[in-house]
Amino acid sequence: MQDLLGGWKRSSYCAELTAADAGREVTLMGWTNAHRDLGALIFVQLRDRTGLMQIVFDSADMPETDFALAGGIRAEFVLAVRGTLILRTPGMVNPNMATGEVEVRVSSFKILSRSETPPIEVDDNCNAGELLRLKYRYLDLRRPAMQRNLLMRHKIAFCTRRYFAEQGFLEIETPMLTKSTPEGARDYLVPSRVHPGEFFALPQSPQLFKQLLMVSGYDRYIQLARCFRDEDLRADRQPDFTQIDLELSFVDVDDVIAVNEGFLKELFAETLNYEVKRPLPRITWQDAMDSYGSDKPDTRFGLTLCDISEAVKDSAFSVFAGALAAGGSVRCINAKGYSAAFSRKEIDALGEVAKTYHAKGLAWMNFKAEGLQSPIAKFLSEMEIEEIKRIANAETGDLLFIVADCNEVVWAALGALRLKLAEKLKLIPENSYNLLWVTEFPLLEWNDEANRFVAKHHPFTSPMDEDLPFLESDPGRVRAKAYDIILNGVELGGGSIRIHSRPLQETMFRLLGFTQEEAQLRFGFLLDAFRYGTPPHGGLAYGLDRIAMLICGAGSIRDVIAFPKVQNASCPLTNAPDKVDAKQLKELHIAVVKE
Repeated sequence: MQDLLGGWKRSSYCAELTAADAGREVTLMGWTNAHRDLGALIFVQLRDRTGLMQIVFDSADMPETDFALAGGIRAEFVLAVRGTLILRTPGMVNPNMATGEVEVRVSSFKILSRSETPPIEVDDNCNAGELLRLKYRYLDLRRPAMQRNLLMRHKIAFCTRRYFAEQGFLEIETPMLTKSTPEGARDYLVPSRVHPGEFFALPQSPQLFKQLLMVSGYDRYIQLARCFRDEDLRADRQPDFTQIDLELSFVDVDDVIAVNEGFLKELFAETLNYEVKRPLPRITWQDAMDSYGSDKPDTRFGLTLCDISEAVKDSAFSVFAGALAAGGSVRCINAKGYSAAFSRKEIDALGEVAKTYHAKGLAWMNFKAEGLQSPIAKFLSEMEIEEIKRIANAETGDLLFIVADCNEVVWAALGALRLKLAEKLKLIPENSYNLLWVTEFPLLEWNDEANRFVAKHHPFTSPMDEDLPFLESDPGRVRAKAYDIILNGVELGGGSIRIHSRPLQETMFRLLGFTQEEAQLRFGFLLDAFRYGTPPHGGLAYGLDRIAMLICGAGSIRDVIAFPKVQNASCPLTNAPDKVDAKQLKELHIAVVKE
C-alpha cells in the first residue's frame, strides 16, 4: 500500500503560527482554499480547521518538475507542505487574515489527494440552498463558520464535563435500547430479532434510569445523552438530539438551581467572555404568563402585559363582557410613546398576528394629542376609558393593544404580539444575555382531546408541599416543584424535584388516567424500586444543541449539528430513512403493509 505521507508529520495547525514563530521549519497539512499563479511565484491559501496560511511556491527554490506540479494545484486538493515560516514584507501584510503577517516558503510538498470541482462553494459566502448544503454536508462542514460552530460545541461539551466533574458528578451512560413508556411524544421503536413481535424503544430522555441511579446511591449523575423523539417536527427540532442530563440526591429546588447557576456562570465566561451575575432572577409561572404572556419570557425589553379586566368588568361592550363572563380576561400592552409609530395598515396586520393565536381580534386605543382614536371607544363610557388609562398607565402618545378571551388565548396572542412590537420598534438590545428561572409551573393541565389531565412536564414531577391537600380534590390548582432556565426568550433547559414516594407516584399515575395495572405494566420497575429506600432527588436537562445555537449566534440548531436531519426527519446526505432488504424484515418478523 502506498504511503503518501512518507513519514511526514504535521508540526502545527495553520492558524497556530504567528510572527513570533518566524524562522521555524514547519510541516502543514490541509486543503487548498485559494490558488494564484503569477508565473515564477504560486500562492496557495492552505486551510485546516483552525484557519488559513499563505503558502508560497518559488520557482527559484525547487526543481522545475515540482514547480510544474504546484501549478496544477486546484481548490480542495489535500496538500502536505514543508518550508520556512517567514515574515511578509510590510506592504504584503493582510490585516483581514489571522496569519496575515506570515507565510510559508515551500521547500517540498506532496499532493495527498485531488478534488473534482465541488458542487458547492467551500466558503462562508456560499449561497447554495440548505438542502444542497446538507446533501454535501462533508463539504459544507469545511466552511470556516461551520468549523467555528462545531469547535464551540466541543468547547461547551468539554466545559460541561469539567465543571460537573469538579462538583462531584459521575458521568454514567444509560441504555439506548429500552422499554417503551409512551406519555408525550411518540417513541422510535426498534424490533427485536430474538423476541418476535416485541420492541425496544429509543429513549426520549434518560429520566427513569437517572432516577434509578439515585435509588442506587449514585447521588450526582451527569450524561451528555442522545435522545430520540418521533414527533411532528418544527424548524428547530431534530428527531435525534443531545441533552446535558443531570440528577442529584438529597436536594431541594434551591440546591439544583445553585449548582446550575454555577455551571452557567462558568460556561458563559469561557465561551462568550460574559459575566453571569448570580443569583439569577426568578419568576413564577403565573407571574410570567401575566406579565409576558409566555412561560419563556424575553426580559431584554419591557412591553409587559396589563390586566384591565377590572376597568371593564361592567362594560356593555359584548366582546369584553363575553370574555369575562366565560372566566377569561381583558389584557393589553401599552406601546408607550409609540402612538405615531404605527399606521392603520400596520395595526390591522398585528390583528392578523393575534388571530393566528385564536384571538377573535385585536382592539386598540391610540391616545393622540388631538384625542383618543379607537374603533371601540364608542362602546366604552368615559369612566371606563379613564380607568383603562389609569390601570395601563396610558397617557398622550401611547398606543394600547387589547385582547379579550380565555386566559390561554389572551396570553398567547399578546405574548406573540409583544415580540412583534419589540422587533418592529427595535427594542431588543444586541449582545445582551438575560437569564432567568421560571418556577412553580402547574403540575397538570387539562387535555380536552384526551378528556383528562396530562402532566405539564412529566409524570414524575413532585407537587409543591403546600398544594398536596388539593391533589385529589382540585388537581388543576396544584403547582409543581418545577423550574425552567430561560435565555432571551428561549428555554435552555428544565427540570424538577421528583416524586420519590411510591404511594404519591401511584396517585399521580391515577390522576393521569392510568389504571393500577397499566401503571404497573409501564412503570412497575420504577414503582418497585421505590420500595427499597429512595432519597429525595431532582435534576435538570439542557438542550445542548440549543445552547450551542445561542452561544454561536447561529440561525438554526442544524448549524451546530454535524449531520442534522431536515424538517421531515430525513437525511439528504444518506437518504435515510430508506427501504431495507426483505431478508432483514423476515428476520425481524416484520411485514410492511401498504396503506
